[in-house]
Amino acid sequence: MRHPDVNGFFDEATNTISYVVTDPQTGTCAIVDPVLDYDASSGRTATTSADRLISHVRANHLSVDWIIETHVHADHLTAAPYLQQTLGGKVAIGTEIVAVQSVFGALFNIGPEFQRDGSQFDVLFRDDDTFMVGGIEGRAMHTPGHTPACITYLIGDAAFVGDTLFMPDFGTARCDFPGGDAAQLYRSIQRIFALPSETRLFMCHDYKAPGRNDYAWETTVAEERAKNLHVHDGVAETDFVKMRTERDAKLGMPKLILPSIQINMRGGQMPPAEDNGVRYIKIPIDAL
Repeated sequence: MRHPDVNGFFDEATNTISYVVTDPQTGTCAIVDPVLDYDASSGRTATTSADRLISHVRANHLSVDWIIETHVHADHLTAAPYLQQTLGGKVAIGTEIVAVQSVFGALFNIGPEFQRDGSQFDVLFRDDDTFMVGGIEGRAMHTPGHTPACITYLIGDAAFVGDTLFMPDFGTARCDFPGGDAAQLYRSIQRIFALPSETRLFMCHDYKAPGRNDYAWETTVAEERAKNLHVHDGVAETDFVKMRTERDAKLGMPKLILPSIQINMRGGQMPPAEDNGVRYIKIPIDAL
């Protein structure tokens, strides 16, 4: 199996890791889960995090084929449109984005001008669809549970798991968002665990588990199966669902969930400007 170069870029404000995944033979790359900086108190955006990716691409004379999202993130805004405008590439997500758009389009009471068909993205991947990053084959694996639209991207021997898994000492993703399902997440993780044991796994987030001094975001299938706090080999589905359900009931909402989902389900495009030329994000009261 081919071995792409993987460079991770940690955004401390959102604990998100974005990736540049490169075929070293062709200099072609994919960008995974890019971050647009957003200050919730002022509503201002910035491109500091995304510009680090651009600097890496340009410094290494890379060509961008793909900008791919593992899911509709609830903890950061995507910088996909900015990167596409600057570097090119197709913006992609899983086909089940339409389910997320339907649920949250209704929650935010967005009118028919917001298409709920995934057309804001260039490509919608179905389960087991393949794509190329230079000469390295990629495969989209539908791994729902955290959200209905979660995709794990297997590119050569590297898998980008989104929010299905965290580092072994931190466990697994929450399943209490609309459309989330702990039993589905368990089965999705088992599908990841069926990959070759040496497959490299790259996390979308890290929160530095208690006792660990440094952030980390790369592990392997073998390590997750042996050591994952919530779902190591031998953990039954019923036990996992009970643990996950009880744990999720104690969690608060991510601080950027309301702006993030409104933007990310649009492929990163901002809502249309109103008659005063200003764009607005809605904040539903007592709805979540």
